[in-house]
Amino acid sequence: MTRKILVTSALPYANGAIHLGHLVEYIQTDIWVRFQKMRGHECWYVCADDTHGTPIMLRAEAEGITPETLIERVQGEHARDFSGFHIGFDNYYTTHSDETRRCANEIYARLQAAGLIETRVIEQYYDPLKQMFLPDRFIKGECPKCGAHDQYGDNCESCGAAYTANDLKNPYSAVSGARPELRQSEHYFFKLSDPRCQTFLRRWTQAEGRLQSEAANKLQEWLGAEGENHLTDWDISRDAPYFGFEIPGAPGKYFYVWLDAPIGYMGAFRNLCDRQGLDFDEYWRPGSATELYHFIGKDILYFHALFWPAELEHAGYRTPSKVFAHGFLTVDGAKMSKSRGTFITAESYLAQGLDPEWLRYYYAAKLSSSMEDIDLNLDDFIARVNSDMVGKFVNIASRSAGFVVKHFAGQLCTCDESLPAIQAIRDRRALIADHYEARDFGKAIREIMALTDLANQYVDSVKPWELARQAGRESELQAACSNALNLFRLFAILLKPVLPALSARAEAFLNVAPFVWEDSATVLAAGHAINAYRHLMTRVDRKLVEALVEANRESRAPLPQAAPQKHAEQQEKAAVVAVAQAAVATAAGPHVSLDDFMRIDLRIARISEAAHVDGADKLVRLLLDIGPLGSRQVFAGIKAAYDPAALVGRLTVMVANLAPRKMKFGMSEGMVLAASDPDGQAPGIFLLAPDAGAAPGMRVK
Repeated sequence: MTRKILVTSALPYANGAIHLGHLVEYIQTDIWVRFQKMRGHECWYVCADDTHGTPIMLRAEAEGITPETLIERVQGEHARDFSGFHIGFDNYYTTHSDETRRCANEIYARLQAAGLIETRVIEQYYDPLKQMFLPDRFIKGECPKCGAHDQYGDNCESCGAAYTANDLKNPYSAVSGARPELRQSEHYFFKLSDPRCQTFLRRWTQAEGRLQSEAANKLQEWLGAEGENHLTDWDISRDAPYFGFEIPGAPGKYFYVWLDAPIGYMGAFRNLCDRQGLDFDEYWRPGSATELYHFIGKDILYFHALFWPAELEHAGYRTPSKVFAHGFLTVDGAKMSKSRGTFITAESYLAQGLDPEWLRYYYAAKLSSSMEDIDLNLDDFIARVNSDMVGKFVNIASRSAGFVVKHFAGQLCTCDESLPAIQAIRDRRALIADHYEARDFGKAIREIMALTDLANQYVDSVKPWELARQAGRESELQAACSNALNLFRLFAILLKPVLPALSARAEAFLNVAPFVWEDSATVLAAGHAINAYRHLMTRVDRKLVEALVEANRESRAPLPQAAPQKHAEQQEKAAVVAVAQAAVATAAGPHVSLDDFMRIDLRIARISEAAHVDGADKLVRLLLDIGPLGSRQVFAGIKAAYDPAALVGRLTVMVANLAPRKMKFGMSEGMVLAASDPDGQAPGIFLLAPDAGAAPGMRVK
């Protein structure tokens, strides 16, 4: 039975470049969509740039252009990068569109008619320097729950608590650094606390298969037990100046970006429907037999599994069939880092000459249906791609195609379908399909690679290169190569969702129509003619990867733009520093903003070990105990002023979030603070020491 499926990925914010962390989501989604299309289903994949909000407005202002000019430029950059990684959107659109505006206005009107919109006068923070009300994400301070510093005005990244900006302790404007003032303003709210929303969301979030189990459990925590009401009403308006859609009948009030961002899925699809002659209502009406799937990062689960389905349900639309949340990307076991060169943009990856399908394959080999993070280990990346893709897969064709073209005019003979390798593929193709369907791509890849081992064992056993040197064994040579090329074709079919470009080259080389999934049950007929073989994929050169990392190091890169994450709430974080610099340019010079200073993580540390460093005239090796953050090794240039033995046990202050630095003596994982004379020479070096009562791990603020 042919399914009708609409698929979306979360909307990238129009405030900077796509990076390898973003691509986890888009590659994952693209693989799943390509698989569905190979199965013959009607599957549409839409996405759009998320274009509204204060960060866009301020960045455009800083660049001296209109927001419309900015978002048009960034959309072109995003589309270019996605295309470079073979992300096959059926429509890549923008939320700043007539289609999205109409959908947003209609949903708002329906919620209003249902009695789920109300206005209230609230106290909101106002930046007296910038003369604007501040969105929650542009207010920073201390978490009211756990006391963590540098937290944004709507939720704490440290403890996960949700709150309002008014709850923050010691707030300050992330735009100008000024202490904000509380002023009154009328705002519009979606009444998520209404019993109708509560009842619906309890049922919807716990529906079998709607969400991953870990996601459903997290949502249950947010909803609370039956009879409890943990959800608060959602503020869906923002005051001018703001770049977005003005709320109908409310001059100077605009829809909050998170209201119209998911509605952008509808706008992008409506635009596609108008161009393709599709029935929009067939996919969005209640009770529709079509399927709707959202692929998102786990950080925006709250919006997609609470706000969004509640909006849709009470505005008279269908709700998502399933929401698929995924984890984040780490590189070499750590967060992406500009200082280490592992905050890698999609553009730089392609510009350095790396094959995008190397990354597609590596991500697929790591991805599962869970919300676990995945790690891009660069050494493993090189080894796995070279071993699996070149050594196991492409090698099957490269070791046999030339003989067929040279000795048999490119013609294949009858394939031996009784070969164990071919039988194994037929036995396991259904299981591989199940893994693709379930988004367990890592399991699919493991199955396929196990099958390539069987195929290579066959090629090794028949040795076509030896048969070609022996007169009278031409029929054996043709049979061996025909079998090998049929095996290669089957793997190209199984891997096509992951490697669409390589599979297209394989289709051209094999002289066949575009692969569909059912082709994996057949072999090529005797007499079929192939084309001349050309290299399908090269090995990863380590020097390319090293050059990529070096090109992305912050010290060598141009001044960074406000780097985006996937969605508005994270985009605003990433934009804060760049926006603040532009907004308060008059403060440039010897001053730094409070935001700049607060980014430095200063901690009390106890020196648990101290020793001379052989071969170093100035260094002392310190092992620092920083309480719950563990121990760090630091090399400090204080040998001329301190006897290491006298340092053990004393407290000092260290920079705990300094990027590790590899020295010839070992890894230095921070910096201790000391005062000195202008030349930094003895006897004028003095380690900083806290007052009595300070304990390892305490933050200096």
